Amino acid sequence: MNEIRKFIEHISPMNDSDWLFFSSKLQQVTLKKHAVLLKMGETENYLSFITKGIVRLYIPREEHDLTFGFLFENEFVTAYDSFLSQAPSEYQLDTLTETVLWRISNKDLQEVYKRTNSGNIIGRKMAEYMFLIKSKRELSLLSKTAEERYLNLFSDRPKLLQQIPLKYIASYIGVTPQALSRIRKRIT
Repeated sequence: MNEIRKFIEHISPMNDSDWLFFSSKLQQVTLKKHAVLLKMGETENYLSFITKGIVRLYIPREEHDLTFGFLFENEFVTAYDSFLSQAPSEYQLDTLTETVLWRISNKDLQEVYKRTNSGNIIGRKMAEYMFLIKSKRELSLLSKTAEERYLNLFSDRPKLLQQIPLKYIASYIGVTPQALSRIRKRIT
């Protein structure tokens, strides 16, 4: 749980009483490799912090899934749009490795926002951070070539390329596995 406090303190200081209230609402969950964290069509009820593992966000398809995100240790994970709207998710969250999460329910998070001084500030800053990540991804898909997206991915998150199957990376940058193979041959 110390990882969560360090992460939150990096965003905005949280006094001890706010931390105690917030941390009392957290539940630890351990999931096996390839476990479903949230199925498409289900409503997201949790905001989770990853202390171990990797989570993939994707749209399941019969032929090829459409991967659009990976989250790692010391990052929050949720189907944020579903979490906010309490509407069914249009995508799925799965673990790619054994994963340990600390999670808080939507109801408990709303209570944290109401009863703590720092909860709203941290919530707003996290929402802004998530927006910037989403915006960067969208701009990359619209303005960069697949090769540029691959190289940026490699420089931004080198561990991603070491720990994630190439078929998921290909989907993430918007190409087939065969096209990714050609890109990798060209740059080596």
